[in-house]
Amino acid sequence: MEEKELFELDEYELELEEWEQERAEKTAFLASLVRQGESEADTKATLKELERLADTAGIEVLGSYSQKKNNPERGTFFGKGFLEDISQKMLAAQAELLIVNEELSPMQGRNIERDYGIKVIDRTEVILSIFHDHARTREAKLQVRLAELEYQLPRLKKLWGHFDKERGSVRSTGGSATRGMGEKQIEIDKRLIKVQIRRIHNAIDKITHQKETQRKQRINTKKICLVGYTNAGKSTLFNQLTQAGVLVEDKLFATLDSTSRQLKLSTGNPVVLSDTVGFISNLPHHLVASFRATLMEVLDADLLLHIVDSSDERYEYYIEQVNTVLQQIKADNIPQVLVLNKTDLLDKVYRNLLKKRYPDAAMISAAQGINIDELVSIVEHKALGNQTLSIKLPYDKTSLVSKLHEIAVIKTEDYREDGIYLTVEISSDDRYLIAEYTVE
Repeated sequence: MEEKELFELDEYELELEEWEQERAEKTAFLASLVRQGESEADTKATLKELERLADTAGIEVLGSYSQKKNNPERGTFFGKGFLEDISQKMLAAQAELLIVNEELSPMQGRNIERDYGIKVIDRTEVILSIFHDHARTREAKLQVRLAELEYQLPRLKKLWGHFDKERGSVRSTGGSATRGMGEKQIEIDKRLIKVQIRRIHNAIDKITHQKETQRKQRINTKKICLVGYTNAGKSTLFNQLTQAGVLVEDKLFATLDSTSRQLKLSTGNPVVLSDTVGFISNLPHHLVASFRATLMEVLDADLLLHIVDSSDERYEYYIEQVNTVLQQIKADNIPQVLVLNKTDLLDKVYRNLLKKRYPDAAMISAAQGINIDELVSIVEHKALGNQTLSIKLPYDKTSLVSKLHEIAVIKTEDYREDGIYLTVEISSDDRYLIAEYTVE
């Protein structure tokens, strides 16, 4: 295909329906490196997470193995003896795939498959597969496709190398070596992929621009965003707060598309609540970059609700991982409320210990609807600067009483001879209305 023909593809709509895929391999072994200082518990936990990822991707895990090694082998990631042993065990168990719990270089993946006869993928590829299956809207599909193409681009030789083996030694009549068919095919494919990447970038830029326009239109509306490690219960809480009825599944990355709904607060102030894609440790940087249109919701927030599964013994690690991603996307300066979810699964002693450790956190159960009102009060205080004040209004300001009933929470209301005495909870934006009437 000529250069001109390639770039004319820009004029056509990207056909997302064409990228449906199904992984043929359904059984796998998991493998991980254990570096110095890493505990056995940490290794088990990371492999368990990889197993959950594999399960979400529709792959049955038949065994998990690890090798103690500070640094991966440059050519094959694992050592020779470990790979030979794994190869034999996979053959005996009829495991079709080896999933490595880190991102492999293209060379490492090729060498493992060539030298040990093992079909291998890495953690990033499993995550991409899940994202691929869970993308529903055009925006999510575009973002996932971009991440897939950027992952595939340096790995094309893995797909086309066999052509070079068959044709690379053929000589022309003039005696000089011809270029292998595989090499030509790689170059064509690279050009095609680069064109697609550029087209998708352009499409995502348009979505980003539309979101920016929408953001400017609701400039006076406070925005709150749910963030957290995947499967922390964000979508369940979103449903509790908004009755939105979004999909809730006990799977990693059940939510990919950002969903926004109006959150009704007691003061009546307009607030938009957004649910976002879950974070995960070692999230591939190109995946974070691809999802910039969705992550704009986070960057645009006035307040973040950081949802944590407090029943998971690794909750502190997950808090750290989410804060690392927030730092990556430059959202670490946005005010944050820590929300310890699933507290109904904890015993009383552990709940009290958590409360002492995180005194400012909201302790809730989104599934059971426990302490949701307390969370809403914290949100009102943090996002709106709500404050409870005592005021005394003259009787010629009765119209202001009606206004306060619309925009504030009236806690007490007493009509006396010398005026109307009220205790009101009001946002910082509306406080100017009653500033001259406040009393001790």
